[in-house]
Amino acid sequence: MSRLFDKKLRSILNKPQEKVNVLSDGGGLGARVSMLGKIRWQFRYKINGKNKRLDLGDYPEISIQRARELAYQYRGWLAEGEDPKHKREMLRNETLSPVTVKDALEYWLVEYAEDNRANVEKHRAQFQRHIYPYIGGLPVEMIDTRHWLECFDRIKKGIQGKQKAAPVAAGYILQNVKQALRFCRVRHYAKSRVLDDLIITDVGSRQQKKDRVLTDQELADVWKMVQTSEIRHMVYYSNLIKLLIIFGARTQEVRLSTWDEWDFTQGTWTVPKSHSKTNAVIVRPIPQEMISWLLELKECSSNEYVLGELKKSEAVSVQGSQYWKRLGHKTKWTLHDLRRTLATKMNDLGVAPHVVEQLLGHSLGGVMAIYNRSQYLPEKKAALELWLERLELLINPADNILIMKQ
Repeated sequence: MSRLFDKKLRSILNKPQEKVNVLSDGGGLGARVSMLGKIRWQFRYKINGKNKRLDLGDYPEISIQRARELAYQYRGWLAEGEDPKHKREMLRNETLSPVTVKDALEYWLVEYAEDNRANVEKHRAQFQRHIYPYIGGLPVEMIDTRHWLECFDRIKKGIQGKQKAAPVAAGYILQNVKQALRFCRVRHYAKSRVLDDLIITDVGSRQQKKDRVLTDQELADVWKMVQTSEIRHMVYYSNLIKLLIIFGARTQEVRLSTWDEWDFTQGTWTVPKSHSKTNAVIVRPIPQEMISWLLELKECSSNEYVLGELKKSEAVSVQGSQYWKRLGHKTKWTLHDLRRTLATKMNDLGVAPHVVEQLLGHSLGGVMAIYNRSQYLPEKKAALELWLERLELLINPADNILIMKQ
């Protein structure tokens, strides 16, 4: 088999030739010499008896050794049943237009999280703050574990003067990123396994199980606050907290609620799947005592939102986490603790657990989850009316009612 050498190629490089000539190096590799003496590497092969040719680049930019390596690779692809031209084009596209970290995470957010995650806005905001500014524009398949760890370390330890340490958030974001990368991988959008071996405690902390329940006195303080003019200058939060206390709803369910969810003829509030954390419709009866207030609220509304506007979840969370201080409570509580408080105190009032679970929008367990599709509307309505009576007694106790300060 004839082989080409640099000495021969240099002797004809850029020298005028009488005709175009192709010099063979064997194995399908050849050097095409133009009449101007330009030398271009070519790989020739056949598919189904048809001759095909693939240009590899010019000599001497592509050396003999490199041209032979490429030809060897292309023969391997051909043996595996792939057209070298198509295979190379696909790889070039991946290299020149790679899927970035931002592309991959946004792909998961759009194709999966928007339909299946209640907190998709929160996920996107966290990515925008902690991931995209640092590695968002880099090819996801080229990012190593250490690059991700640098992002998680910034979240866990914080940035002095700019960002508080948030070890729980670091673990939470790790879980979402791992799910996003897996989603991209199984759908052949992008491939990355560099986070597969990491667990939450490698980058941060697990969220501790919360058990904060407001005392009767604390709940009385909150209920009185939303009933009076103390926060009239913050009507949005007054109405938000009032609805959270009454229904035990998730903050997101109220924050995103629009008037078309409220049927005052049937007396129900129907939370759609898109606003529900469990991706299930939640139907809650509206207590009769609340209808006039809600209708007044609707009449004063200038848009579709029950609260009058749509605030971001982060803003609501920050604002909601400050009310315990404003009311002079010794132990911190959050808006979500109002939900746990309703569940606990309704059980203390003798409301059946499955009715409480339905009000909270939880899925019933076991066989009931499969066969029982009842909404328990009469039972839920009775429970809410009992709950409202209890709330009123907290701020207007009868002579024989003692509010226990725990």
